[in-house]
Amino acid sequence: MKTIHIAVGSTRSPKLNAVREALAVIASRLHSNRQFDIASVDVPSGVRHTPLSREDMMIGARHRAEELVRIAQAKNEPWNYFVGLEGGLDVVRDGCNRRVFLQNWAYVTDGTSQGAFGQSGAVLLPESLVRRVVDEGVELSEAIDAFAGGHGIRDAQGAWGILTNDIITRQDAFRIAVIGAFTPFFNRQLYIRHE
Repeated sequence: MKTIHIAVGSTRSPKLNAVREALAVIASRLHSNRQFDIASVDVPSGVRHTPLSREDMMIGARHRAEELVRIAQAKNEPWNYFVGLEGGLDVVRDGCNRRVFLQNWAYVTDGTSQGAFGQSGAVLLPESLVRRVVDEGVELSEAIDAFAGGHGIRDAQGAWGILTNDIITRQDAFRIAVIGAFTPFFNRQLYIRHE
């Protein structure tokens, strides 16, 4: 059985498990009768630690995937797909109000010109977290630990889990983003037909 190699630009468990869970759902649609191997590589995002816009999250996810492509070319790695993941905040103006949403983004490429984004959805941040992260520049992982009275929350349920009372975890949000990013690959005919 042929193996499909997927490189993920992170070593964090919630991100890697999200990719595994996404593949469990889409594997037969992506490549039938294949097994999947995931390589975990820590690569930089090229954006600030807690991105403060949708654009920066998208840039960060794409940069991670493109960095994996560069590594594969330099080291002759057998990777077939390259997955970049980035979470952060989207600051939105709603009239004279500011709304800040937690989001996760994924970018998947096959190393050629084809690449696609997927998004998790969003959850509103409480104003006290907004002040700490957006106004004071505190990293979200540090702010959520203090907010929830915990330690290492981003490697567990994440801010998503804290905010949704564990109905949606960080891993869940990334899984949805990864499925969205892989959609043009496993549903290729639909995307080609409408180009």
